Amino acid sequence: MGGQVDFSNFAGVDLNAMPSILRGEARVVTAPFVRATPESLQGYGHIVRDFATGKVTIVTWPQPGWRPIVDGTGNEGGTVEDTFEMVRRGQVQHAVNHAVGRGYVTGWFDDPADAREDREPKDATLLYTHEANYHPDGGQIFMPRDGAPFVALLAKPGDDVKPEDFVAFHFDGGLGVHIDPGVWHQPIFPIHARATFDDRQGRVHACVAVDFVTEFGAYVGVPLAPR
Repeated sequence: MGGQVDFSNFAGVDLNAMPSILRGEARVVTAPFVRATPESLQGYGHIVRDFATGKVTIVTWPQPGWRPIVDGTGNEGGTVEDTFEMVRRGQVQHAVNHAVGRGYVTGWFDDPADAREDREPKDATLLYTHEANYHPDGGQIFMPRDGAPFVALLAKPGDDVKPEDFVAFHFDGGLGVHIDPGVWHQPIFPIHARATFDDRQGRVHACVAVDFVTEFGAYVGVPLAPR
């Protein structure tokens, strides 16, 4: 496992200045809750049954001009793997990716403008998140340890993505997921307060992001149980 990571890192976003849902400063678009199956995941990724043998899809770098990429190049970075820890602290969801040494706040279980780590959520089955990202050059595998159930928030590729495009895929914990290159996602959301996942992804990877609040005045509501 990698070293300690600062959980307060949030890509430069001021956590104390998030727009309020209750005060009407941002709306909520709740993603549909769908059971993850090979059929429902088509276009998003696929189920992984064994982390040790799961292969990450690596995409060859795009051809910048009319000359083609030489065969066997542009996809040689390989993969990196470690653990991805998800921890709920009061009303705030944290994640730390030891594979790349980064920590994140990935959501809130109350109005993001007022959520606190020293206060327990009234409803731990609905989380609000403000952003998502995709990797154009590689996929990513998440496999829960100890059979931890989780939700993967995903949307199909395309830079014209909207909050309404996201789906909350529920996994019962016995299986993992490979998120395909170009598929919008957040780090995995555990059903319980704490869970650790094995994570494998491209060693060299780009990240394209969308901020729902800035672009659409909305949070995506992520159901962790049927509603």
